[in-house]
Amino acid sequence: TYKRLNAYKVKIWSSQVNHHSSTNNETYQERLARLEGDKESLILQVSVLTDQVEAQGEKIRDLEICLEGHQLKLNATEEMLQQELLSRTSLETQKLDLMAEVSDLKIKLVGMEKEQSEYEEKQNKAEGLLQELRHLKIKVEELENERNQYEWKLKATKAEIAQLQEQLALKDAEIERLQCQLSRTSSHSEVAERDQEVQRLKIGMESLLAANEEKNMDGTVVSDDLSPLSLGMDSGPQSPLSLENRKSPKGIKKIWGKIRRTQSGNFPADDLGLAEFRRGGLRATAGPRLSRSKETKGQKSDYNAPFAQWSTERVCNWLEDFGLGQYVIFARQWVTSGHTLLTATPQDMEKEMGIKHPLHRKKLVLAIKSINTKQDEKSAQLDHIWVTRWLDDIGLPQYKDQFHESRVDGRMLQYLTVNDLLFLKVTSQLHHLSIKCAIHVLHINSFNPHCLRRRPVEESNVSPSEVVQWSNHRVMEWLRSVDLAEYAPNLRGSGVHGGLIILEPRFNGDTLAMLLNIPPQKTLLRRHLTTNFNVLIGPETQQEKRDITESTAYTPLTTTAKVRPKKLGFSHFGNLRKKKFDESKDYVCPMDTNPGATNGTQKNYTGYKGLSPLTDRELDQVGQTD
Repeated sequence: TYKRLNAYKVKIWSSQVNHHSSTNNETYQERLARLEGDKESLILQVSVLTDQVEAQGEKIRDLEICLEGHQLKLNATEEMLQQELLSRTSLETQKLDLMAEVSDLKIKLVGMEKEQSEYEEKQNKAEGLLQELRHLKIKVEELENERNQYEWKLKATKAEIAQLQEQLALKDAEIERLQCQLSRTSSHSEVAERDQEVQRLKIGMESLLAANEEKNMDGTVVSDDLSPLSLGMDSGPQSPLSLENRKSPKGIKKIWGKIRRTQSGNFPADDLGLAEFRRGGLRATAGPRLSRSKETKGQKSDYNAPFAQWSTERVCNWLEDFGLGQYVIFARQWVTSGHTLLTATPQDMEKEMGIKHPLHRKKLVLAIKSINTKQDEKSAQLDHIWVTRWLDDIGLPQYKDQFHESRVDGRMLQYLTVNDLLFLKVTSQLHHLSIKCAIHVLHINSFNPHCLRRRPVEESNVSPSEVVQWSNHRVMEWLRSVDLAEYAPNLRGSGVHGGLIILEPRFNGDTLAMLLNIPPQKTLLRRHLTTNFNVLIGPETQQEKRDITESTAYTPLTTTAKVRPKKLGFSHFGNLRKKKFDESKDYVCPMDTNPGATNGTQKNYTGYKGLSPLTDRELDQVGQTD
């Protein structure tokens, strides 16, 4: 600023000099006055410039202060940048560490997958071994039952052998008596008569030997020593009383003692005539007979007698007709009349008749109870052969062997319990509900053997009361009628029938689609099935199923849910022995029917709903659902 002021003064002076040279006529006074004026103007200009310089100086100081602040910010920013760089490097190192850990985890995952596959293989092997163990256990039980039966047969055989030995002792005593008489008599006629009598003895012995040989062909083991030569009965013309060819009574007893098993009937003690030993008079075996002997007057009158007065033979015939012919051998030894069975307890049946199978025992107990109470139950007219056909109708043919082996008939269906189904190897919750609804339909139709509809008829408008009587095959025909024929075979063995469709509230279109194996992504096909299903069951049933589905406690039906037996607490262990033969009341389908609805005529099908609650509440009380 000072330099600018000097330059300005020099400029003014130069202008004044130039002016002085140009105005030589001006006077000195005028020039001085002019110089003073210029001086004052210069002073004013200097003051103005001084003020400007001070203002610029303040601005410079402000700018320097701002510059210092920005410099501090710049230093702070540089420090933050350094920290960010450091943190970035640390994050990169952490990233590398994490990538290394991820690679290690992937390696571990591969190892775990291999271990899981190996574990699954081991588990499959263990399940196979468990199944084999179960089969072996069943075989052991069967062998145990067979052993018990053979023990009973052995006892019966020993008793029969003892009787035969007594009879042979009597025969030997008679032979000795005849020999003594023969030695005393000298008359030829008497000797001839004795020879004829001995010949009859010989014929009787040969008939006994022939009968035992026939039993030996049927599975009875007889000693090879029983031959005519061993008994001194040669085919030559020698006398049967010669001492060389005749066995002593002790030898004959020894021979008969070698008989291991016989099934001969009991001979009367007073009938000791030798001529009575002939074929066809008494039964040679006690097994299943090929033909029955002629009825006597006493037998004819026995058929009109009450059950308590039945003879042993008639009770055994009744057991064979009842499907329990395997226990006839033991019944023949224990039962004296029908009164024996009427007063027998389940323990007696197991101990005396060897009935180890719980359902065989239950079948006999229910029949005897019906005889005692004189109840004419229509379910008793359905035998175990009909039940196997009924399993085909309700779509559960896989259980036919278990039901047939257990001789389950219509009366047992009426009193069937959850534990009975578990014993019959029916563990699926869906199959339990299927059998429950099918028994419900039988109850409503008074156990009519022809109540289920197997074939389609001309039906323009099908009501739920008609659908409830559809068999599994009829449901498959309905699927073919709604253009779902390719999925219809999937219902075989599923247990789906009309009773399950109508009476089970949780059975809906989605459940049927699951059983038909329709993939979830085929939404149009599932919608088509649901529409036709709702039309089939009617609006009232559809609304009830919708209410159940929208409830908070709703759990959908699945094919994997199992029913397990109820676990007993510590307080029940003392009563296990006591309750072994007690009759359980936990029926699959309770027997309290609604008398006002016998054929489902009220509101199309409401008569089918009065029997029992059709949820799985009872199943949850008995078992745990997986």
